Amino acid sequence: MLSAIVFLPALGALIAGLGGRYIGARGAEVLTTGFMFMALGLSIVAFSRIALGGEVVTVEVLPWIQSGSFQANWTLRFDTLTAVMLVVVNGVSALVHMYSIGYMHEDPARPRFFAYLSLFTFAMLMLVTADNFLQLFFGWEGVGLASYLLIGFWYEKPSANAAAIKAFVVNRVGDFGFALGIMGVYFAFGSISFDTVFAAAPEAAGQSFDFLGYRVDILTTICLLLFMGACGKSAQLGLHTWLPDAMEGPTPVSALIHAATMVTAGVFLVCRCSPLFEFAPSALMVVTIVGASTAFFAATVGLFQNDIKRVIAYSTCSQLGYMFFAAGLSAYEAAMFHLFTHAFFKALLFLGAGSVIHAMHHEQDLRKMGGLFRLIPLTWAMMLAGTFALTGLGIPFLGIGTAGFYSKDVIIEAAYASGSEHGMYAFIAGVAAAVMTSFYSWRLMFMAFHGPHRADEETISHVHEPPSVMTVPLMALAVGAIFAGGLFVNLFVGDERAEFWNGSIYVASAHTGEHAAPAEHAAPAGHAATEAAPEAPEKGAAHGGGILEAAHHVPDWVKLSPFAAMLLGLAIAWYFYIRHPAWPPQLAARKGPLYTFLYNKWYFDELYDLIFVRPAKWLGRLLWKGGDGAIIDGLGPDGVAARVIDVTRRVVQLQSGFIYHYAFAMLIGIAAIVTYFMATSGVTP
Repeated sequence: MLSAIVFLPALGALIAGLGGRYIGARGAEVLTTGFMFMALGLSIVAFSRIALGGEVVTVEVLPWIQSGSFQANWTLRFDTLTAVMLVVVNGVSALVHMYSIGYMHEDPARPRFFAYLSLFTFAMLMLVTADNFLQLFFGWEGVGLASYLLIGFWYEKPSANAAAIKAFVVNRVGDFGFALGIMGVYFAFGSISFDTVFAAAPEAAGQSFDFLGYRVDILTTICLLLFMGACGKSAQLGLHTWLPDAMEGPTPVSALIHAATMVTAGVFLVCRCSPLFEFAPSALMVVTIVGASTAFFAATVGLFQNDIKRVIAYSTCSQLGYMFFAAGLSAYEAAMFHLFTHAFFKALLFLGAGSVIHAMHHEQDLRKMGGLFRLIPLTWAMMLAGTFALTGLGIPFLGIGTAGFYSKDVIIEAAYASGSEHGMYAFIAGVAAAVMTSFYSWRLMFMAFHGPHRADEETISHVHEPPSVMTVPLMALAVGAIFAGGLFVNLFVGDERAEFWNGSIYVASAHTGEHAAPAEHAAPAGHAATEAAPEAPEKGAAHGGGILEAAHHVPDWVKLSPFAAMLLGLAIAWYFYIRHPAWPPQLAARKGPLYTFLYNKWYFDELYDLIFVRPAKWLGRLLWKGGDGAIIDGLGPDGVAARVIDVTRRVVQLQSGFIYHYAFAMLIGIAAIVTYFMATSGVTP
């Protein structure tokens, strides 16, 4: 049963991809979607058995690579961390498959599209069920390939091709570090098996080795290299530039890849490798700072974007920052909880945006929308549910709210509870990002659904709700966006978290210097490994039960801060886009320095173009014109070979076809030969 969860999507991809012309577009849709819902059903059963039942299961598929002392078998690992990801990946993928039947119904290449979707899902499942680093890397690169194919699905569009190449190249930068990290793991531990490496982590703490000519700490170096790969896949600051451009793919692709699955692979990697990170505090600090900076940066860029999908894309980038700085503070359970809830409301927002685009005849500019509430009320309601969840609508102290209210608030509270300088930086950045998240989310809702119509009458006259095959997935995701947080908060980050995670996430007893035992000897997640309770912490410091326990004891104003941030962002958006809708266009027309800076995304693309793209093009042109053209071709085809051809042409011209020419040439030749022999023999005439 467990193996079927992984291989059903692969089977669907093979049949749709290789046999699409025989089963037709309709057959490919039904087959792949049916397989995905079967995998989802099995994933729910596995979640009940593993996460709720406390089992840990490994399934040996086959021997894979053996070379000397190096050995890597293809083994599927099923623990709570995997079970959570199975529900997320297969749940979102199944609903996206179903939604795509309606969204892509006019596309003639539907078999290829559904094959790509299922291929991506299979690669993602290989990633989350990996039992060793090499198998994880196989799935990691598989989702990179599938994302390239999906982003560039409409390959006749130059912008889609450019976006696909950009995503592929930027991810290769991060994956280079990831590959070095895996090599470092094998060099340091002599194995790439998770259990072996994690069990040996305490012994490697504080030790150093030679890396690039320097003596460096083993675990810090390995963790930073692994995190480099996570930054690329999860679009963290510096390697984030591919994510917004990836919106060139079909909208279901955005929901599948950039909302709930591929971009969360980096968060999963850090949480899976928590036994390594727990013994590398410097690496954890870097994770915290990068995550908090990304949350703030992406939120600022999302403020003034006008493409409906790009607004949501930058929101994804920002929310991933929350997950990372939670992991950097050793609140891995909170990071996974936000990953889980984020899957529902972000997929809902992307698919809801797809319904808007579908209704508006592929129009994505918010400035050309408006007044859609009366025309597509169901889509409005679904987008509203997603906005409530994203902005964290809820009632503090009563514990009543949407999914984002539970998962994002606990991250912000944990940042304050950490008591560290980088934790306080994450807290401030997280609250500031929450204000901006609320603003741009409500700005999107007000510009798209409220106010006067800004589209032409021809477009407005054809606006209608999508078919049920598209609305049913929206409603299913809306249920998760509203209720998933309240239903699972106690399991993920509450009193039952130790039994729920069952050692699949290992954490330190926050700031006491004691660490959970690795591998099978790990202490329950979120609890200290030592029996002695630490001394009473100072204000803002974590309690003996871990950082999540400390998060429950933060001051009331800290608990109220995300709620206040949500209200502030809503009030500003309402004031500008409902109360005074003429002001934003006027302010944008002025093109002030702050607006220009944020609208141009902090000029990261321009900076990278100046530092990397232009020099690379210059070097390529130099090697092309100077190396290949002038030297290789100049000395080769255009040099010696060309001269031989020229001489040959001139010699050929001697063949005139006239006998007297040949007789004359013979006489000249005889005269030359006679003269030569006479000269060499000393005979004089």
